[in-house]
Amino acid sequence: MSRKGESITLSIKERDKANLEAIALELGMTWGDRPNISKLVEAIARKQIKISKNNDWASDRIETLSCTFKLLIDYGELDHAKVIANLLLERSELSSPLRRDVEQFLDKPPEIWRHTIDRYIKQQQPFRLQYLDAADYPHQFSIYYAQVTPHDKRLYLDCWCEESASSDDVVNLKHNRCLRLDRIPAEAAITSIQGKWRSQLAYIHVTFNLSGNLAFAYQPREEDIAHTWLDTSPPTRQIIRKISSTFWFYREIMPYAEDCEIIEPEDVREKFKEKVRSLYLKYQDSSL
Repeated sequence: MSRKGESITLSIKERDKANLEAIALELGMTWGDRPNISKLVEAIARKQIKISKNNDWASDRIETLSCTFKLLIDYGELDHAKVIANLLLERSELSSPLRRDVEQFLDKPPEIWRHTIDRYIKQQQPFRLQYLDAADYPHQFSIYYAQVTPHDKRLYLDCWCEESASSDDVVNLKHNRCLRLDRIPAEAAITSIQGKWRSQLAYIHVTFNLSGNLAFAYQPREEDIAHTWLDTSPPTRQIIRKISSTFWFYREIMPYAEDCEIIEPEDVREKFKEKVRSLYLKYQDSSL
């Protein structure tokens, strides 16, 4: 950048140059109809523009905005998500992974696939989609029932899929999948397929007993079919619940495992026993 009588050279990246030009344009500092960085620098030097810190936000504020950003994407509120995304990108406190995720979203908003999924669900039209697991390994699923459901503060696509080979759930639930919406690639190919739309996911009934304080503190869930007090000492409360995934069921009861016993079905009980046994072996004294 140069001027008559004086010159100054800025060694900056193209992205930073573009940002400076955008600021100059926003503040009306132009040469003709082009942004003028020289005028911007001059105004800063003369203290005509107030410069403030851009790294003084608390981490919980950034985390709250990040969670809001992700939830807005999950709910398909993409215009609102873009507002939060642009606000986040203005902050220097952003971690590199979060900044990368936000930039990728702005570069390729997931508008097409999300709207397509919502349309197919509404029309009860079976469809096939691409999906990346936690290791970024690609999968294709043929889906004959789907619903968007909140789990653990995020939205998931709960669906019944033709493919069951890679599922580790019990036999009667092997066709059910719980897919994180943010792991569906922005460029995912979602196409309609032939077949009949199912009326619901696959379900099983699980019976489990609660003891101790948990038996009294337990609040009935919508999925509960029955709950009764057994004639035992100490008091025991028996629950029968309809579930579509052992993963979420185990995740719920694991913190209360000492006061919760799965009674049936046997395969659900045995699968949980294996999890408890594996946990025990990790903490077992190697000398024993």
